[in-house]
Amino acid sequence: MNKHPFTGPGTAAPAHPAPRSGLGRRQALAAVAALPWVGLGGLAATSRAHAQDGAIRIAQSTALTGPLGDLGSAMHQGAKAAFAALNARGGIHGRAIELTTLDDSYDVPKALANVEQLLADPATFALFNCMGTPMIDAMLPKVIESGIPFFAPFTGAQLSRTKARNVFNIRASYADEAEKLVQHLSTIGIQRIGIVYQNNTFGKEVFSAAKQSMDRLKLPEALAVTVENNASDAGSAAAKLAGGHLEAVVIGLAGKPTLEFVKAFRALQRGVTLYALSVMGTPATVKALGADATGMAISQVVPLPSNVVMPVVREFQAAWKASGATAEPSHLALEGYINARVFAEALQRAGRNPTRAAFIDATWNLRKWDLGGFEISASSPERNASRFVELTLVGRDGRFIR
Repeated sequence: MNKHPFTGPGTAAPAHPAPRSGLGRRQALAAVAALPWVGLGGLAATSRAHAQDGAIRIAQSTALTGPLGDLGSAMHQGAKAAFAALNARGGIHGRAIELTTLDDSYDVPKALANVEQLLADPATFALFNCMGTPMIDAMLPKVIESGIPFFAPFTGAQLSRTKARNVFNIRASYADEAEKLVQHLSTIGIQRIGIVYQNNTFGKEVFSAAKQSMDRLKLPEALAVTVENNASDAGSAAAKLAGGHLEAVVIGLAGKPTLEFVKAFRALQRGVTLYALSVMGTPATVKALGADATGMAISQVVPLPSNVVMPVVREFQAAWKASGATAEPSHLALEGYINARVFAEALQRAGRNPTRAAFIDATWNLRKWDLGGFEISASSPERNASRFVELTLVGRDGRFIR
């Protein structure tokens, strides 16, 4: 039996290992002068222009193409910008972080095949920022059994908030977002609230969290309707809520159901503020809605990517520019950047020759760690390390404002 370089006994490498997409040296060097942050135990003090050999290899399965390819691509680019800057400053204890990314097109069988391939490769130190609730649901049994670090899965669903110590969630949950929306409505005195939610696990979690928050705040019972995944009943749901004399509607939808419901509701009634979760607030969705998105309130789990008052945003913008990215910085790109920075901090704390076990221990020692105004505080595997949620509005030009 082969010896795994990180955990001891392991499996043999596959006959056709995953293709690797390392970060370019020119890209890394360009980041050195551009970035102000030094963190990570004083890594900036090193005189190395680039990290030494013996890279720490991490991997992810995410959607770079397909219906949600814009989400996966943005997060991937944000993470790459962070790792490029880090590697340019000497890496972690002189070792670069190399990220391998396999495209699953937001398809469960592809994602599962990708993860099986990555798990079979003994060079894979950790799985990083894999994307999508259905994909993560399918991956988790194999990931938990393997013991590999499963770092920052991109979902707000409770299913990833498992008791397994090798699963480390960062982003606030869908329940956290729904609670924030309801608290805001209560604060501004809104009583007549409608809730539209997708008839799946995601939607039901949003509804349950919103209802619990409303009960706790002693708000009147909400008028609630569901929408199927194919959006076939989005019009009838919109009609029911439009006739309910509501002051606000909380939207627990994603993808096509969001588009169809919002368009149908706006056609029937304007002047009622719509409140949605971060999964709706992508540039592609806002663009597709056009004028119907104007005035919508969206909860976000990372700061506004233009809020340069926050150090982490300034550092992100510098890394983004140095990476040569041409897309406009987005919340998702910033989230990928933050996830990469947190990963690097845990790896730094894991020691000069980290094992998977040491890295996992280090993640759970990230308590009240301030990443430039964004706090990471690990408590238990059932909880995410960030509770950051803020509300943004969609302006007339389609940009998010606070």
